[in-house]
Amino acid sequence: MSLRVLDPTAEEAMHTATSPARLTTLSGRTIGLLDNGKIRVRELLDHVEAMLRSQYGVAQVLRFKKPDASRPAPPEVIADMQRCEAIISAVGD
Repeated sequence: MSLRVLDPTAEEAMHTATSPARLTTLSGRTIGLLDNGKIRVRELLDHVEAMLRSQYGVAQVLRFKKPDASRPAPPEVIADMQRCEAIISAVGD
């Protein structure tokens, strides 16, 4: 009689990712601001937007909002953020 032993664990797939190149300047760029839905994050992002415009010369600031801090941004928000060259995700505690 033989005994057949099965290993129920899956092999780990190794995914490698490369980071995108860093922007050399913010001047003339489109920057996205992601509101995570926490208290006072809107006020924080208002200050960040003012600074980006006045000190860094960004061309456009686009705002995005998650439904709340405990869930990821919906796929349609992620897709819309593709219009930006950089994203700043804020925590407003």
